[in-house]
Amino acid sequence: MKPRKLDALIRQLENYLECWKQFNGFVNLARSKKFSAEDENQFLEVKSVLIQELELILAAMEISSPTKEEIHALIGSAPSLRYLSELNDAALRNLENQWHKIYIGWHAILGQLKVRQQTEGDKSPLGGLFAKSRK
Repeated sequence: MKPRKLDALIRQLENYLECWKQFNGFVNLARSKKFSAEDENQFLEVKSVLIQELELILAAMEISSPTKEEIHALIGSAPSLRYLSELNDAALRNLENQWHKIYIGWHAILGQLKVRQQTEGDKSPLGGLFAKSRK
C-alpha cells in the first residue's frame, strides 16, 4: 500500500474509532434514561456513519475480525436510545461486552496499520535516515 493511502486509511480508522466511542457514550446515556429527541437523532447518525464507514474500510482492506456480521448485529441490536433504556442491566452489559470486543478489534487493526506505516517509512530514503539516527 502506498504511504499516502496508508496514512489516509489510518486517519479514517482513527475517526471511525471516535464514532465507536460515541456509540458507547449513547449506550451510557440510554442507561441513565436522560436523553432527548436530538440525542435520538444523533444516535441514529452515529450508527449510520458506523455502517457506511465500515463499507469504505472493508473496500480498502481485508479484515477477519471484527466481522461485518458482528458489527451489523451489534448496531442492529440497538435500534434506539428509548429501546436501550428499556433493556435490563444484563442485556445492557451484554451489549457493552459486544461493543468492547469490536472496539478492541479495531484498535488492534489500527496498531497493525501503524506498524506497517512505520515499516514503510523506514524503507523510504528519508525514513532510512531517521532509522539510522534512532540507533
